[in-house]
Amino acid sequence: MSAPLLEVDGLEVEFLTRRGTVHAVRGISFDLGPATTMGLVGESGCGKSVTAMALMGLVDLPGRLKAGRVRWKGRDILNTEGDPATEAYRREVCGRDIAMIFQDPMTSLDPLFTIGAQIAEVLERHRGMSANAARTRATELLDLVQIPHPEDRVDQYPHEFSGGMRQRALIAMALAAEPDLLIADEPTTALDVTVQAGILDLLADLQARLGLSILMITHDLGVVARLCQRVAVMYAGEIAEEGAASRLLHAPEHPYSAGLLAATPRLMESGDRLSTIEGQPPDLRLPRTACAFRPRCANAVAACAQAPDLRPLPDGAGRLACHNPMRAAPRAEPRPTATATAAPARTQSPDAVQPLVRVEDLTVTFPVGKQRLFGPARTMTAVDGVSFEIYPGETLGLVGESGSGKTTTGRALLRAAPISSGRVTFDGQDVGAQDARALRRLRRDMQLIFQDPYSSLNPRMTIAQIVGEPLIVHGLERDPARLRARVEDLLGLVGLPADAADRHPHAFSGGQRQRVGIARALTLEPRLIIADEPVSALDVSIRAQVVNLMQDLQARLGLTYLFIAHDLAVVRHIADRVAIMQKGRIVEIGPVEQVYFDPQHPYTRSLLASVPEIDDSPGALTGT
Repeated sequence: MSAPLLEVDGLEVEFLTRRGTVHAVRGISFDLGPATTMGLVGESGCGKSVTAMALMGLVDLPGRLKAGRVRWKGRDILNTEGDPATEAYRREVCGRDIAMIFQDPMTSLDPLFTIGAQIAEVLERHRGMSANAARTRATELLDLVQIPHPEDRVDQYPHEFSGGMRQRALIAMALAAEPDLLIADEPTTALDVTVQAGILDLLADLQARLGLSILMITHDLGVVARLCQRVAVMYAGEIAEEGAASRLLHAPEHPYSAGLLAATPRLMESGDRLSTIEGQPPDLRLPRTACAFRPRCANAVAACAQAPDLRPLPDGAGRLACHNPMRAAPRAEPRPTATATAAPARTQSPDAVQPLVRVEDLTVTFPVGKQRLFGPARTMTAVDGVSFEIYPGETLGLVGESGSGKTTTGRALLRAAPISSGRVTFDGQDVGAQDARALRRLRRDMQLIFQDPYSSLNPRMTIAQIVGEPLIVHGLERDPARLRARVEDLLGLVGLPADAADRHPHAFSGGQRQRVGIARALTLEPRLIIADEPVSALDVSIRAQVVNLMQDLQARLGLTYLFIAHDLAVVRHIADRVAIMQKGRIVEIGPVEQVYFDPQHPYTRSLLASVPEIDDSPGALTGT
């Protein structure tokens, strides 16, 4: 066994806030060896990104390193005692030997400098290269990360790159100083499935060619399966379980790890309801006396009143912090950690039923650039001759990469995007032919759930004001008592307590905010809901809760959904039919089973092949 490159021992990070001290990382320890990829997995707020920032010395006030040691090749790099020599060594190591790829490439790249200049800065600082040599090497690095025409791209600015190309540029910058360790913080979360697959393949190829070690921080277990040999699962600032990916992703022993796996949608599984982990993570300001997962765990026993230690497994295959692991037998009450119920019956769309929505040869164009004095204005076609129907009570999934036109199509159904040509009818009424008053009445039956559950809610309004506003705007209810009762009924319908009405959006988790958005969409009792990427910003267990909630509401209220997404696995579980969009056109449409198991279009096949899956990963299955 070779000596580890990175050793983390008892790392503790806290943040000082007005409401108390938040213990974001609570004494975690792990090692990472040469040419190894380790996944650090968990939901938002578990401390995985804070861990990465602490390793790089990037925790600033109000955060601080409370305790712990981090060694790089046997030498301390965390300067908790103010030693000038240690601080100088950390500055030398971080950026040269240890490099980091951040989650959002647009905010990580300086918009005022070219891509080449930003890569060259690393080379000049850490490798002492001249400006000309650094520019030449920057071009070579862009070619290494498979950016086409690197000799031209090196002089372009970040806004001239696509999302995937910007992420590749960040990888090139991280590789510039020839590091031994890459810390990748959610590097594929915001990317389309095909771009994500390209980035993962690139990282795997770079590791094989350059002998890199990679610490992959993610909440996507499919990404871990495709890339990682080892995985550590974090919960509430602590490591709950650690071991080989080949074991942990197929035979987890901690109930939380098992719950995450059960909540992860699988591409080729039946469209039953997703399993969920009920409850919420603990308040990180409170002291830890019992197991952090105990309130949400179906396997909890009396011993869980004491916080478990992270101990090696008997077979030496990993470490576990659990008093009653999944392999233990007998259990007091053998219940699954994750809850699941049968899927509600879905309304089919026989030929005898008239469609609720009919889209015929829809085209949407937008002007591009400045208006010209002579000649026609330049335009960009976002939707190009799209046709489909949505039947009452069914869910049509609209799938495609960013820029494919799926969101514009959804907005055109509401006439929130201009209908350049073609026809959209809702319940037999031509949406494009309605005047302003008639369109407003028609929109009561068509509502939208937005992608970002935070920016779509007014932070200055209470939940009661947000949910009740559509009733006031449409003049349907003005009596305060009846309005309050209606709001509380809607909140109960989406699983929120009545007292949530008096709180503001910032007081809720991401999943709870999305429930508020769903409640607002239901206020006017619509018949059609257009859900635009409603779960893409949510963690795996919260995503499962929201998908199940939407299925429950559909069965209870007879709703019809247009479910817009790029996540094919989620669409597999909620949709009856699916339409695949590419470059403004629908290239394939049909029942989910038919499209997923017998795709006819090459683009559909490429999308399905790009989805990272837990079960079919060579890395996870072999542990290599």
